[in-house]
Amino acid sequence: MDIVLLAKAAVMGVVEGLTEFLPISSTGHLILAGALLGMDDDKAKVFDIAIQTGAIFAVVMVYWQKIRDTVAALPVSMRARLFAFNVLVGFLPAVVLGLLFGKFIKAHLFTPEVVASTFILGGLVILWAERRPQSDAHVQNVDSMTAIDALKVGLVQCLAMVPGTSRSGATIIGGMLLGLSRKAATDFSFFLAIPTLIGAGVYSLYKERALLSMADLPLFGVGLLFSFVSAWLCVRWLLRYISTHSFVAFAWYRIAFGIVVLATAWSGLVHWAA
Repeated sequence: MDIVLLAKAAVMGVVEGLTEFLPISSTGHLILAGALLGMDDDKAKVFDIAIQTGAIFAVVMVYWQKIRDTVAALPVSMRARLFAFNVLVGFLPAVVLGLLFGKFIKAHLFTPEVVASTFILGGLVILWAERRPQSDAHVQNVDSMTAIDALKVGLVQCLAMVPGTSRSGATIIGGMLLGLSRKAATDFSFFLAIPTLIGAGVYSLYKERALLSMADLPLFGVGLLFSFVSAWLCVRWLLRYISTHSFVAFAWYRIAFGIVVLATAWSGLVHWAA
């Protein structure tokens, strides 16, 4: 295996892990990083989705006690069953809309111009959401969510099918706008990511299996490893960060980064491949 290609896989894994759970769009960053590194063919698109699984393992590790306790209590606890049901309810819209529109979105919206535009728009939405008083939140933790709360967050998550929107950004900020506290929205976003991203990764690998071979295992293994490590560090940092900070800094980052991408693309300074 080409050592340069493995190094590129490591870089892409780090980009995935650091951006998957921040409200700044991992897909958008992977598209742009892939364009700069020359990893933007059909196999690279499968790679981008598959390495999300590494990031998800990091979430499972961080939230292992909650996940373990919930699974163990399912036979006897109504609270545990309600929580599991809410995650399922929040997951279903992504399945339905992904199957209906996923192919069209990949064919027409995976472009640097779309990514940059949604970066900027998403940043503006975060700034607007953070101006709302947190005292309006009626859901303080994930155990007090209703199925309707979960369905609303699940529908908002589908906005992230447009690259550059950010799945975590849509669920966290959308949840806050729907009445969840910052902590509850962040926690539910992480739990919702587990079935969503694992499902997307397995489906993509199965659908595009003809593009892959055993020779690709080192490439995918490196990407998964670096995605896992960087995501584990990022999730632990983010949970500490939100206890004392808002998401305003991420909003300004999105706006600035989107402007840079648009400016370099329009000026011809950087060729951002689709």
